[in-house]
Amino acid sequence: MPDAVVIGAGPNGLVAANLLADAGWSVEVLEEQPDAGGAVRHNRGVDPEFVSDLFSSFYPLAAASPVLDRLRLEDHGLRWSHAPRVLAHPLSDGKCAVLARGVDATADSLDVFHPGDGDAWRRLHGTWERLGPDLLGALFTPFPPVRASARLALRLKAAGGLRMARTLVLPVRRMGEEEFCGEGGKLLLAGNALHADLAPEAAGSGGFGWLMSMLGQTYGFPVPVGGSGALTDALVRRLRAHGGTLRCGQRVRRVIVRERRAVGVTTADGETVAARRAVLADVSASALYGELVEADHLPSQLATDLKRFQWDFATFKVDWACDGPVPWQAEAAAQAGTVHLADGMDELTRFAAQIAMGQVPDRPFALFGQMTTADPSRSPRGTEAAWAYTHVPHVIKSDAGDEGLTGAWSSREQEVMADRIERQVERFAPGFRSRIRARRVLAPPTLQSLDSNLHGGAINGGTAAMHQQLVFRPVPGTGRPETPVGHLYLASASAHPGGGVHGAPGANAAQAALHRYRLAGLHRAQRVFTHRDRTGRKPPSPADGL
Repeated sequence: MPDAVVIGAGPNGLVAANLLADAGWSVEVLEEQPDAGGAVRHNRGVDPEFVSDLFSSFYPLAAASPVLDRLRLEDHGLRWSHAPRVLAHPLSDGKCAVLARGVDATADSLDVFHPGDGDAWRRLHGTWERLGPDLLGALFTPFPPVRASARLALRLKAAGGLRMARTLVLPVRRMGEEEFCGEGGKLLLAGNALHADLAPEAAGSGGFGWLMSMLGQTYGFPVPVGGSGALTDALVRRLRAHGGTLRCGQRVRRVIVRERRAVGVTTADGETVAARRAVLADVSASALYGELVEADHLPSQLATDLKRFQWDFATFKVDWACDGPVPWQAEAAAQAGTVHLADGMDELTRFAAQIAMGQVPDRPFALFGQMTTADPSRSPRGTEAAWAYTHVPHVIKSDAGDEGLTGAWSSREQEVMADRIERQVERFAPGFRSRIRARRVLAPPTLQSLDSNLHGGAINGGTAAMHQQLVFRPVPGTGRPETPVGHLYLASASAHPGGGVHGAPGANAAQAALHRYRLAGLHRAQRVFTHRDRTGRKPPSPADGL
């Protein structure tokens, strides 16, 4: 019987398992899919000569994460690679905003849009240098992050106090208008905000866009050499080196609860896997509380709150094997690992508004990845392993593109949408389609079938909007990994601090389980010594556990 059972071998589940193993616990991880990794996997399914990431590709949060840093995954085979430039946002007139790892290079690209905007970027970066370390400390620790928040409050006061706090909660459109005269800086902030489901007019989107931009400025958008799954492989190797067990193809059907405590799980095959100390669930909040735990073990209010749980946008992705480099009209885009494709701020707003109205966007904002540019091992020399994804509504009411897309995502609808994304790329890279050797389409239902945590193609574990963050994540009054069931912990992106590959939800769950066990041990020891004082007899040893 293992000390802990971890449901799900995504990055959060594997981080949690590693930390428990480090503490001397025996750990068994059960993964539904044939392979570990969740949304951090790759294969050669587009073309045998090309490595293509199935889901996520670039990992600025992983590079910044103190959680992953402490695991020393480089000792277990992980290597990072960077594109010459972090990110580019080209426009149809040939101008291009560029995010580079050198602040002066970024600033120079913004001065092309309007002289002086480079200095505005330097001021934003200076604020990051003052606030960044404590902000990351608050982000990656359990809620409430008391010590990190106290340090951050002092830093915030020194950076302008309430005025700086106001800036961080601004919609990204307004932040851009206040900070920049030209469009380049505005686009870098807004495009990065839309890495989540934050529209340019959404409260707090400015702070998120600034955070992602500064992570790119400081850490780049690195990729694992050989494919995204190399990050997963390093986590698995580390876990096994510390005695942990991973079993794939094992779907958990139920969490076993006795006397208000999780004591194990039952798999779809009928196997019971008991857990001596804890069960950690790297699954969505909806799956944990709506499927894995029986309703009579949960407060009725939780079921009511979960009806209001909001997923982030659905995602539609296309992977390509290209016979040559992408023919960007703006030459600066050729060196970027990530390229944002929207012809200006108003087009970003239009895109987000169409999703809000339940329409499939006619000119979809696309995040475009040039993986061979970032890691030359991904495809033969002179070619490009590329991808793009965009967002669509979960419930589609109409097609803004007038091609009859309904959200059924039949084979025809998938091809129509993939063609629409390719036309968007062609606006900024004329001739792109002529270089496509092969493509793979991953519609929202396909993404969910490959990772059940990606509900309807949502990739963030729930909206990143302010009403579902901190103490509101996943429902009001939570914000921590503990659940209403004793010894059961939520270890997925549905928990604080949310989506992204940084391991914090898994680490927070592991720390909560370890703390609960130590606290129970202290209480047990106190009872033992009290018993001895009263009877004068030596009590039974607690060494066999709790």
